[in-house]
Amino acid sequence: MEFRGASVYDQEDFLKNYMKRRERENSPNNAIESPIIYELIGNFKNKNILDLGCGDASFGKELLNLGAGSYTGIEGSEQMVASANMNLSGANGTIRNDTMESYNYPTDKFELVTSRFAIHYVSDIHLLFHNVYKTLKDNGQFVFSVQHPLTTSSFLSKQTGDIRSNWIVDDYFLEGERKEPWIEKIVIKYHRTIELYFKALTKSGFSVVDLREGTPKREHFTNDEEFERRLRIPVVLAFSCTK
Repeated sequence: MEFRGASVYDQEDFLKNYMKRRERENSPNNAIESPIIYELIGNFKNKNILDLGCGDASFGKELLNLGAGSYTGIEGSEQMVASANMNLSGANGTIRNDTMESYNYPTDKFELVTSRFAIHYVSDIHLLFHNVYKTLKDNGQFVFSVQHPLTTSSFLSKQTGDIRSNWIVDDYFLEGERKEPWIEKIVIKYHRTIELYFKALTKSGFSVVDLREGTPKREHFTNDEEFERRLRIPVVLAFSCTK
């Protein structure tokens, strides 16, 4: 069975195994992507924040504890929404059970919009970026990460959910759907080149002020073996943009 968007996170067995992987200290989320996102965001104190594909809102809880003004998370998975509401209990945060495609974006509402490893599930990024631009205040910031296009490009690069020891880079300029085995499920992602992301952002009106490809840093890993494995190919692509 194939899963689109957040639907796979409503499968109990998948969610349980995903959270185990997500919480590993050396996971790409924790050892590579998270430090980059915080660096790109910079000062977020007192800002109103919208987080697209927020998952269990652990990120929102961190932001609020560190001084964010308010937090709104958009999440399509009912199981993730339940976890997010528990995480934000008593905090100045709101979770909406909606997708980033169908959410009704208010105009000039937020100072910061974020999305972490979620936009590669969205089929139409032109519409998405238009909506994000609309919902940001003037000089607002859009910071997001996606799976690096080198790892999504080939139709043959990943045939099992096992840890990779080798990669195939092929079909790079053939944009569109990819079916990826992940934690014993098949998930649908959308492959796009770095150039396409850049052009879609600028066409929507954004100025791209920074771009990162997830260069690993030894201090974020607990052992040399995993650090050296992550030096072989980028797994994260992150953008910082302003309105």
